[in-house]
Amino acid sequence: MTFLSPLLLWFLAAASVPVIIHLLNKRRHKTVQWAAMQFLLKATRESRGKKKLRHILILTCRALGIAALAFAAARPVVSGLLGWGAGTIDTVVLVLDRSASMEIRSGDGQAPRRDLVLQKVRDAMSSLGNPRLVLIDSASGKAQEIPSPEVLAEISATAPTGSSADFPDLLTTATEYLSGVTGRSELWLASDLQSSNWRPEDENWAAVRASLASLPQPPSVRVLSLTGESAPNTSFRLLGTRRIADGLILDLELIRSDDSRGSLVLPVTVSTNGASTTDSVSLPGQSLRFQKTIRIKDETETGTGWLSIPADGNPQDNAVFFAYGPARPVKTLVVSSAGEAAGYLALAAAPPGFEKQSAELVDPAAFPGNTGEISMILWAAPLPTGENARRLQDFLSNGGQVAFLPSPDVSENEFAEMKWQPVTSAEAGKFYILQDWDKTDGPLRDGLDGNPIPAERLRAIKRSIPEGDATVLARWEDGEPFITRKIVGRGTIWFIGSIPDYTWSNLGDADVLLPAAQRILALGADRFDSSFLAEVGSDSATLLPGETRSRIDDFAAINSPYEAGVFRLGERLVAINRPGAEDDLTIATRENLDTMLDGTGYRLLDQAGRSADPSLSTDMWRAFLLAVLIFLISEALLCLPKKRPKDPSTKGVMSAAG
Repeated sequence: MTFLSPLLLWFLAAASVPVIIHLLNKRRHKTVQWAAMQFLLKATRESRGKKKLRHILILTCRALGIAALAFAAARPVVSGLLGWGAGTIDTVVLVLDRSASMEIRSGDGQAPRRDLVLQKVRDAMSSLGNPRLVLIDSASGKAQEIPSPEVLAEISATAPTGSSADFPDLLTTATEYLSGVTGRSELWLASDLQSSNWRPEDENWAAVRASLASLPQPPSVRVLSLTGESAPNTSFRLLGTRRIADGLILDLELIRSDDSRGSLVLPVTVSTNGASTTDSVSLPGQSLRFQKTIRIKDETETGTGWLSIPADGNPQDNAVFFAYGPARPVKTLVVSSAGEAAGYLALAAAPPGFEKQSAELVDPAAFPGNTGEISMILWAAPLPTGENARRLQDFLSNGGQVAFLPSPDVSENEFAEMKWQPVTSAEAGKFYILQDWDKTDGPLRDGLDGNPIPAERLRAIKRSIPEGDATVLARWEDGEPFITRKIVGRGTIWFIGSIPDYTWSNLGDADVLLPAAQRILALGADRFDSSFLAEVGSDSATLLPGETRSRIDDFAAINSPYEAGVFRLGERLVAINRPGAEDDLTIATRENLDTMLDGTGYRLLDQAGRSADPSLSTDMWRAFLLAVLIFLISEALLCLPKKRPKDPSTKGVMSAAG
């Protein structure tokens, strides 16, 4: 049990006031022996014991009433780990969330959530006798026995990280460990309930529940939720990098955790190969996406760097890291028969003034087998089959981008379970008009400066509708899809429902085609630069056989596989950042927990006694107020005078007088 206003517990001292008054009153009376009183004392000696007990009960009710009122004023809540179970516990398995979001400080700004839970576990373990403590941390995912709760905060397995967590996998590890444990055990899950770490939709939860239920003695499951008020925080994200001839373009985002509407000016320090500069960035709302260009003189240069903002509520999300290699040409393959559409597509992929961009036109029959140097493929021909389809699948699995456009030649081919519907023409004198498109995502999104793409200018005489399971990013006026997107492997396929041929549409005017093509091309070029980027805990950030890890940036000296930074992994140069999902503040709800832990009989307690979901904590002040009422009523009943029995002789006299 914890208290939201613990200072008010000092009023418990007031419970001693009735006792003090009673003792003082006893000292006011002086006993004087008087012979005539001995007859009265003898008459009342038999009832003196009952009166004394009554006075003690009255005094007790008064003292307990005042104490209960003090407890109610301190606002007690059921929280912490104590009192969860009864009886002897042989083993406690602690699943500790060490993800980056656990480093955000509590509302008072003093300690991160990870430190708070370690303190709670240490205090709880000291009151449970001497059970065995086993730790499974979210970074390593391994079970290890802890010799003493006192060392929890000192070992590396509980240190802060820039990683994420996978609770279905962690509970699988916990179940495997408990399968070899005898005696009574408890499973403690300590987390901030970040939805991306709990993964409510993960199909592995069914296997976790079945494994827990199949244990010879299923453990008691306790969830300690650290979802209370947190300190104001701004997180810094690196969304991607793109190497150009004379520099490196960084795609960045700032996100504020609070709901303040005022503008926030942040100094951003940029360090490139040891040289640092500081600029100011104005954050007008909750988030800001912007680009930063790092100038590089030598096109063959390789380098590293970082960007940071001042420390705030979470020190784990204040810096991002980057690395880059030599500049390389950006190549596009236009697969189409020669004609007007092919010319416009090549122009959109390599417009004048973009010296490092090139486009090559090839016939579908001559589609090359080697696409290792290609960033984007524009396919304006019947959908590929056979060997061409296999080559495109390989290209996509390596992070390539393929944009399909309709072919004048009728075809029923399918690719990646997608196909084109037959070509249709608009009624005479009318056009297909683009009406609705995603302004925040996809190739027609608004620019970083907020300026929209003038996609409403698109007019089409002919079109073909993409058919299949894909995300629709733009629609015609009648609701039919114009642009769809489907993820295939590490790459993406795009379907664009018309071609830049004036017998089809005015797509060649560049209002839509040029920005769409350049944005898809940038994603394709990222696959070469992405070899320098990885997330903490990903396969790309893991050492291969024979590799050693060394940190080479000057931001910090921590050389850990669970920290962000720039590392040399063998011969590889990799900038490792925390997972982007750690910036998603969505919290798993009570309903999510009920589904994930169905049948485990779990109990949920909020460490801070507060939560966005009121059902996550048990407020006890009402129970103490009820106790105050009960004690006062009991005291009042005990103070009522006893009814004196009527004297029969008196009644007879009165009757005679009448």
